[in-house]
Amino acid sequence: MNTPRIFLILALGTGLGAAGGYWSAQRTLPWQVNAHIAATAAAAERSILYYRDPGNAPLWSAVPKQDQQGRQYVPVYDDEEPSFDAEKPKAQAAKGPRKILYYRNPMGLPDTSPVPKKDGMGMDYIAVYEGEEPDDGNIVKVSLDRVQRSGVRSEPAEARILVQPVRAVGAVAIDESKLTVVTMRSVGYIEDLFVNTAGRAVRAGEPLFRVYSPDILNAQIDLRISLGAVQRGVSGTDMSQSISGAMQRLRNLGVPENRINDVRETGVNPRTLDWPSPTSGIVLSKRVINGQRVGAGEELYRIADLSTVWVIADVAESDVGMLKPGTHAKITFRAYPNDPVEGQVTLVYPEVKSETRTARVRIEVANPDGRLKADMYADVLFRPGADDVPVVTVPNSAVVDSGSQQVVFVVKGEGRFEPRRVTLGRRGDGYREVVEGIRAGEEVVTTATFLIDSESNLRAALKTFTQPEASR
Repeated sequence: MNTPRIFLILALGTGLGAAGGYWSAQRTLPWQVNAHIAATAAAAERSILYYRDPGNAPLWSAVPKQDQQGRQYVPVYDDEEPSFDAEKPKAQAAKGPRKILYYRNPMGLPDTSPVPKKDGMGMDYIAVYEGEEPDDGNIVKVSLDRVQRSGVRSEPAEARILVQPVRAVGAVAIDESKLTVVTMRSVGYIEDLFVNTAGRAVRAGEPLFRVYSPDILNAQIDLRISLGAVQRGVSGTDMSQSISGAMQRLRNLGVPENRINDVRETGVNPRTLDWPSPTSGIVLSKRVINGQRVGAGEELYRIADLSTVWVIADVAESDVGMLKPGTHAKITFRAYPNDPVEGQVTLVYPEVKSETRTARVRIEVANPDGRLKADMYADVLFRPGADDVPVVTVPNSAVVDSGSQQVVFVVKGEGRFEPRRVTLGRRGDGYREVVEGIRAGEEVVTTATFLIDSESNLRAALKTFTQPEASR
């Protein structure tokens, strides 16, 4: 190929390439150039507030920098700043320029300024416009997306029977009202013992021992003499009084009525008397032996009716105020751990032990089979309030307790919450009684209350800082 032809081909190729580039530029200029111009203009109108960590760690910088892996921090523009308020309707932006009330700290600290300024990291304070200030009535507003991300949950306050369990330990005791002591009212001599061991069960009327008593024998003789005079035809008021007096003396000496009737009807005068048991129960103690001389009033037997027993529980001083007669109790005995029984409080003793700061509480328990023994240990679970009327309650997690006051957050809808001061009562089953402050049916925040509380404190601080400026 000769040289002129080579130059001709190169010139032709150059011309065609220039024409193609011109044609291509003409095809792309309308939309590419316009998009580039729009992006450049939008970037010029946005201002960078600060730079955040590219891995979303809680790290910020006022100037561009890199993290430990060499990644550039991500710029955060003014229109990307997280807002605690619900999104304003777009129509509001068309109303014209808004009035700036004050400038708040970009990091959410309770610090405001009436004029633009920067914080210690060089970030600009954020303008708060009219209409964005905290609502009247202390309403707290949180963006709906933040509410969802934070896991805020709520439930209505409900009326329920509040049962607050109280635990204590106790021991079985004998029912003092069913204890009986066997004595004689005159001097006597024991001639035979029918019940000669403690722990034996006896029935009412069953003979315990045989006794000879001169006083009882003389009273029987007087009764026989009076009856004999009547049989011989002697009558009158004095004889009737004599018979009645003799019978009364036998009753005063504790002689059973059936023995008196036998003497009166048969005219016999037995020398000894089989002394009957005055009650049914278990012989707790026996203090008499065969042939013993016993005096008037001397304790011979002690018998207890164990069909019902007491459980004496030691309750902490702080819990005594919740218990009263009639309070239900569930008792589990150490000897029978799988068979708890029910009982009721019959008495709260009027003293507190100074050594343990506990009070004794008495519970009456049925013992028909006699398996409960004195001094058995028992675990007691009281259920005060089980018979009370329903009260307004909220979950324990709904209460924000600062020590001096208790607050719950009432849901107002669309990310709006009202902090409501409440007066609380009893607690139990994971709920608190609300004596005053809210009504049944009002919905309260139960989880993530720390988020609403922190926002409420921030709004209160901002309001405090801006009040002097507003009054000028």
